[in-house]
Amino acid sequence: MTDHWIDLVANPHPLKSLYSAVPPLQSVRLRSLHLDWRGPTLTLRIDLPSYPDHAPPDWSKYGHNTLQLHLRFLAVDDLILDGWIPATPVDINFSRLDDRRIRTQVPGTALDSTFTCSDSLIIGHLSSFRRTASGSDEGMRSFLHPLDARRFSSLPGTHEGTFYGHT
Repeated sequence: MTDHWIDLVANPHPLKSLYSAVPPLQSVRLRSLHLDWRGPTLTLRIDLPSYPDHAPPDWSKYGHNTLQLHLRFLAVDDLILDGWIPATPVDINFSRLDDRRIRTQVPGTALDSTFTCSDSLIIGHLSSFRRTASGSDEGMRSFLHPLDARRFSSLPGTHEGTFYGHT
């Protein structure tokens, strides 16, 4: 195992500014995954298990209760993906390997995935929304990054390559 997962993130500041203690990647809701042959990369869109204690005031004003982000893995190899039910809870675990690589395991009740990748992860597209009783992430959303906030007020459609293909 590694130390805390945030120690693997190349750009941790935005997330660290929202939390006194960044939550572990246990029982995160996996919303989607995006494979890209360039790199190759794998991006997981996940809901963190707890809401930020230092959220911007507007987020609370709108009644938001969930933080979502993209977690991007670089130089992915040896990918195994078994099962898939969107919005399923999963754990994301890391084990150090040689040559600045990690083995990533993503077990869940409806999904089991493993792969190796670079030990440098990237987070992006941090957003806040009010999860519905059904668990949906549709509806009004607030984005942390000013460019995302200017472009989107809800979750973009999957055709929006600049959102799903880049963090």
